[in-house]
Amino acid sequence: MSISNAMQASVSGLRANAAAAGNVSSNIANANTDGYRRTFSQFVTSTVSVSGFAQVPPGGVRAVQTADVDVDGQLRATQRATDLGISGPGFFVVSENPDDPDLSGYQLTRAGSFRVDSDGNLRNAAGLYLAGFRHDGGKGLGVVDRNGFGDLATVNIGSQSTPGSPTATVGLAGNLPSQDTGHAVPGDPYLTTASIFDPLGATHRLNFSWQPGTAANEWTLSFGDEAGVAYGSVDVAFHDSGPMAGTPMTYSNVVSTAPAPASFAFDGTTGEATLGIDNGAAPQTLAVTLGAPGTLDGITQFAGSYTPLSVEADGTSSGALSRTEFGDDGTLYGVFDNGLRRALYEVPLATVPNANGLRPADGNAYFLSRSSGDVTLSTAGTGAAGSITSGALEGSTVELAEELTRLIQIQRAYSSNAKIVTTVDEMLDETVRIKR
Repeated sequence: MSISNAMQASVSGLRANAAAAGNVSSNIANANTDGYRRTFSQFVTSTVSVSGFAQVPPGGVRAVQTADVDVDGQLRATQRATDLGISGPGFFVVSENPDDPDLSGYQLTRAGSFRVDSDGNLRNAAGLYLAGFRHDGGKGLGVVDRNGFGDLATVNIGSQSTPGSPTATVGLAGNLPSQDTGHAVPGDPYLTTASIFDPLGATHRLNFSWQPGTAANEWTLSFGDEAGVAYGSVDVAFHDSGPMAGTPMTYSNVVSTAPAPASFAFDGTTGEATLGIDNGAAPQTLAVTLGAPGTLDGITQFAGSYTPLSVEADGTSSGALSRTEFGDDGTLYGVFDNGLRRALYEVPLATVPNANGLRPADGNAYFLSRSSGDVTLSTAGTGAAGSITSGALEGSTVELAEELTRLIQIQRAYSSNAKIVTTVDEMLDETVRIKR
């Protein structure tokens, strides 16, 4: 190697170590950046080819920058539901704009510090919007393309609400005190109320009045509503002996007092009343179940004190979103003030064959590249995808002690290469003096 080649080799060493120092400084600066992946320089020998065949001795070194993208950081708890940390392979899919139609602009990130912005979108500290598959109003996720970004939507929880569902069935269960029947002067009726919901999600009350009869083990049940509308009545007789003691024996004397278009009917073989509630253009049909004759799964009559009857009614009122929570599979659930819990989005984890081949982007994110391979959007915890932890963030993979140690090594190598430059300079000076 000539003096000139020695000079060039040392200069390449200065450049390579300067690049390595730049990586170390970037790592130290991002030691507390959520989801940051340590970058480093690998030194590669540089040779010079002669006529495409022979090679002269190594001509220097060059630095190749790479990153440990596939190495996990440690999770730390934050207790904020929209902070998401990943354990294992996978990335969140994000975009610079909400519902971005430009699929080439979608990026991958491990920085899961998402917050709700003024429009209700989940956005991380770098300003990137979280993307997921939208659930269809409780009907499920449906068929989605998991090999591209086309079916993704920005996760928005700002305007979520759930419509009410009308009540269709009401079930009554409990015990009536047998000792209250069979008196010449019957006592006061026992009242039971049930909350029901109309098709618009509004709440109404349905009233049931149990009047003890003058005959033993007989009651008259009357149906009405909160507005004082009487729908009808039915007499209920109970068995007083044998294996069916305490169960309904017969339903008789069905009387309808419902003003049209409201209606009332009762099926004595099933113990089910059918009410037509006048609360819209078409009456709402409601089935009230008391229990079939000879069964213990509804109303019974035994001796003892009266306890309020239990009422089970379906239907819900309309509700507004009160909070959100994430499942282990990345499903975002909305909890509404009417008590419903409904799946809103699935936040998938994007995996690629070569995570280290992703192309870095601003905001601690990455673009797909030919080197990374094609993306697969998997449900968290399935296949090659890792798991999602709500209320936690993944820390940086930078270890400060390691970086500072590396910085000392780089500094020594840089100084040594600089010393070669000064030594070669002296050698060239001696060569010039030979001529003198």
